[in-house]
Amino acid sequence: MKTFAEQVVDFNRNLKYDGKIPDDFQVLNPYLDNPETLEVMRKFYLKFYNDGDQRKFLVGINPSRHGAGVTGVPFTDTKRLESVCGIKMNSAYTHEVSSVFIYDMIAEYGGTEEFYKDIYINSPFPLAIVRKSKGSWINANYYDDKELFRDVKDFMIDSLKKHISLNLDTSEVFILGKKNADFISKLNQEAKLFDKMTVLEHPRYIQQYKSKEKQLYIDKYILALRK
Repeated sequence: MKTFAEQVVDFNRNLKYDGKIPDDFQVLNPYLDNPETLEVMRKFYLKFYNDGDQRKFLVGINPSRHGAGVTGVPFTDTKRLESVCGIKMNSAYTHEVSSVFIYDMIAEYGGTEEFYKDIYINSPFPLAIVRKSKGSWINANYYDDKELFRDVKDFMIDSLKKHISLNLDTSEVFILGKKNADFISKLNQEAKLFDKMTVLEHPRYIQQYKSKEKQLYIDKYILALRK
């Protein structure tokens, strides 16, 4: 039987989006774009998830270009991948705002080994989405556009089911961001994936708008995840 890590690596290796997408949007697949992404992602999961334990599910929106869109590891830029997780990436160097909050929270939780033993983080749309804006590409969320959400909805339900099959606890799911929770609630009504949804403020929102109250949010995360 495959370990949790081996199943995640298989999921990521086989990840591709072939569906429709509106003209102004594009899906980025880091596993196809950079061979080193596959390698560092594999090292990360084998280091922290190489067991058969059940974990709680912390659900983001979709990866950013500078976080998992480069490293293949949710909410982890190359900076924290190396300095905190001990895995160096040579082909890229990124700093991602959400990663700062997540790793400050992980430190207070008890560190990476303890946190990742209990928690699995991923997204309902597990690939980065970008949108054309004034001639350049910027980060986008799956819910930014009604047509985009319609196009990716079935793929998202399928992805969530695959994540759950890794051995995730579905009695309570932890959703990052209120708007994200509204959309996942729609998916949940249709697909009956989780018994209870607990909503936590998104790390990017905390870092950008609530940085003075950061400790309060770290405490809120840890209280919710540890109960």
